[in-house]
Amino acid sequence: MLDTSFHQGAGLHSFTPQSELRVLAVASHGQVESGLEALWQLCASLQRLGYPVVVLDGTAYETEASPGLHHLLSQAPWQDGTSLDLGAIASSLAVIPAAQGLPELARIARATNTAPLQGLLPYFRAYGLLVLHAPASVLGPLLTHTATTPLVMMPPGAAGVLTSYQTLKQIALHAGLPCTVAAVLQGNSAPERTKAAGALRTLQQCADRHLGGQMRTTTLSAHNGQDMQRLALQLLENAGTIGGTMSAMPTHNLTGLPSHGARSH
Repeated sequence: MLDTSFHQGAGLHSFTPQSELRVLAVASHGQVESGLEALWQLCASLQRLGYPVVVLDGTAYETEASPGLHHLLSQAPWQDGTSLDLGAIASSLAVIPAAQGLPELARIARATNTAPLQGLLPYFRAYGLLVLHAPASVLGPLLTHTATTPLVMMPPGAAGVLTSYQTLKQIALHAGLPCTVAAVLQGNSAPERTKAAGALRTLQQCADRHLGGQMRTTTLSAHNGQDMQRLALQLLENAGTIGGTMSAMPTHNLTGLPSHGARSH
């Protein structure tokens, strides 16, 4: 295990000013429950690295009983610089329903010709890291002014390859961004790893042929804390920021994760 008093992510704290908010994107898929389990483990790893995390969950709808991003956007004038009290809707890991609010952000950006995520800073500046979790069709239009590397968790089997390819295609179409595709294993047996490696190779071949190879791949065990922490570090290395400018953090190889570098068209 990594030393908790000086972890590998310590140097990442100085990459951007405190006035900026780091942003990660995690694409959801049809198997929501399995994807959410891995997402919560990833967020727990990010928090252990010292980053207060808020998740805008585009798979959960806002209601009066469970208010979320839609209510935040409607209760305060847009971009007025007001910091809102999220105590009523945030827990130790702040998870905010955003199925209505995230598409609203995209509509506001089109109407005002602004960067889609810029207006979120006043609401969430108290956090260290904003995680967007939503279908690729929602994420793509929101990431047009960021340089973050979205995460795609590949479901098992042939259907998982197809679902992941569709996700890569939508994000490439809207935002032109490379993605990290993670095969998350429930076990750690050699046959399971071999099967996952084959599925990732098939996906890589499809991306090479049709998308210019815009993906990175990795395999990890869902029950291995070190695997999740390494993935968290890899995502942090390629996180974007929301602030005065929308940019990427410098990339350094801190993780040791087996991955393929993103290739451009």
